[in-house]
Amino acid sequence: MKTQLQLFLAFFRVGMLGYGGGPSSIPLVHKEVVERYKWMNDDEFSDVLALGNTLPGPIATKMSGYIGYRVAGILGLIIALAATIIPTIVLMIVLLTFLSSFKDQPWVMGMTKAVVPVVGVMLASLTWDFFKKSKESLGWKIALGIIAASFILIQFAGFHPAILIAALLLFAIFKKDKQKETHPSSERGVS
Repeated sequence: MKTQLQLFLAFFRVGMLGYGGGPSSIPLVHKEVVERYKWMNDDEFSDVLALGNTLPGPIATKMSGYIGYRVAGILGLIIALAATIIPTIVLMIVLLTFLSSFKDQPWVMGMTKAVVPVVGVMLASLTWDFFKKSKESLGWKIALGIIAASFILIQFAGFHPAILIAALLLFAIFKKDKQKETHPSSERGVS
């Protein structure tokens, strides 16, 4: 029962504080799942995030559903999803009703514009953490090469990020299979 309560509280906080949609909630999910409750490590979280980005739908619900299932089975999935979407539903009803009457006021417009830099900093911080992890496993040159190639393909060639992520996943799987074929003794622990 303690785990279910922790799941609810973790994803309720994400739902309440994830102003701005999925991208702004990712660092909050990371904080709860990796740092606070330690249900995953950084590598596992990166894998869930990458796979979640390739699938259709909101990232927060995909991540909460998977993490809830992983931590506490079907009940955990239901609890984490409910905790993620209930704040959004309640806040949408309350805030839109309230803010629609003040939508032309400068303080409301300023409030929504002020959130953008905060979300940018949160995403930059998470990106830096991911970059440090990729540098450790791939090295500076390869990590920077992948970042540059990804940026060019997404920004200038118009590639969808899901296609790029899927291609990189396939490359990693192919590379791992190739390594098994060329070094079969390393699989058995013989050098």
